[in-house]
Amino acid sequence: MVVYDPYDWQVHEDPYPCYRALRDEAPCYHNEALDFWALSRYDDVLDGFREWQRLSNLQGVALEREQISGAADVMSFLGMDPPRHDHIRNLVSAGFTPRRVRELEGPVRALAARYLDGIALQGGGDFIGDFAGKLPMDVISEMLGVPPEDRDTLRAWADLVVHREEGNPSVPPAGMAAAANILKYFAEHVAACRSRPGDGLTDALIATEVEGSRLEDRDIIAFLFLMIIAGNETTTKLLGNAVYWASANPEQRANLDANHSLAAAWVEETLRYDPSSQLIARTATCDIELHGSTIPEGARVALLIGSANRDERYWQDPDRFDLERNTTGSLAFGQGTHFCLGASLARLEGRVSLEEVLARIPNYRILEAGIERIHSSNVRGFAALPIELA
Repeated sequence: MVVYDPYDWQVHEDPYPCYRALRDEAPCYHNEALDFWALSRYDDVLDGFREWQRLSNLQGVALEREQISGAADVMSFLGMDPPRHDHIRNLVSAGFTPRRVRELEGPVRALAARYLDGIALQGGGDFIGDFAGKLPMDVISEMLGVPPEDRDTLRAWADLVVHREEGNPSVPPAGMAAAANILKYFAEHVAACRSRPGDGLTDALIATEVEGSRLEDRDIIAFLFLMIIAGNETTTKLLGNAVYWASANPEQRANLDANHSLAAAWVEETLRYDPSSQLIARTATCDIELHGSTIPEGARVALLIGSANRDERYWQDPDRFDLERNTTGSLAFGQGTHFCLGASLARLEGRVSLEEVLARIPNYRILEAGIERIHSSNVRGFAALPIELA
């Protein structure tokens, strides 16, 4: 009998064999000890994203029921269902336009070049600590108007929020304290922006008006919290996963070395093959009959993105890392009404960063002995990824 426990780090180190067993043996899986259900097949996960009426976001998207505060207070519209979700998302989107994202390409490239040149000068370093962990936070901080001297502190708090202790599925006290610190920081930040208006994203959110409606401070603070947690963590892990899997697949890496325009495909196949967000949780609003089982009303349901993106029922040769693959059906950014608002920013950061990796440190070699993975129930990636330059 297959057993899936996202808090089991031995399984989480390489969850894909377990996902395959779930898809074959228990596509509607119930973990009795932790009292959650898991959907692992592509079609079921896709339907789960689209059916917000039966699978609600009101209790948050982490597998743990929200312990820090109300879900909407820390994850903005990710902790809401329509119609409030649509209202808040429309207001936030007005300050997060495609033009703002496009204008970031130059600054992102400059940041990537600066950090990667530092690695090149030293002959190597920690790809996460010296580059991938810094760039997304710098980009988001620039957008929000967070000063450089505060960014390391915010990054450390964000890491604590997603960290889980081995054998304990609850948010650890340090994570709860870190979340409170982030909320307090952004409350003060919003107040400062109201007293001294500028031209950053926070100021745009304050000024945004759609059909006579404006965002309240609590909504702005929650969105900034979401940006720091989701926007920072997932992009950091995307970049680390990308260089790791290219290194592990020499044929694909040779294609990248020969054709730097494949950087965008590198982003997309990494997101398909080993996504940063492995699962998104929902709460059943009614009894759901599926594959001969009944998910009861009120149950927590994990939509296993990592499994869906490797489902052989949808993908051909899914366990092959293939830069020429058509990844249009990838569920890495979700689907439906909750499709990731920051997808365009993540893709831009990923593409530009990896173009610069190919240009500035093409001869990187990963030092396997120093690799450290993060401990998280839903985010997959590296805490440390040491490299040297050949």
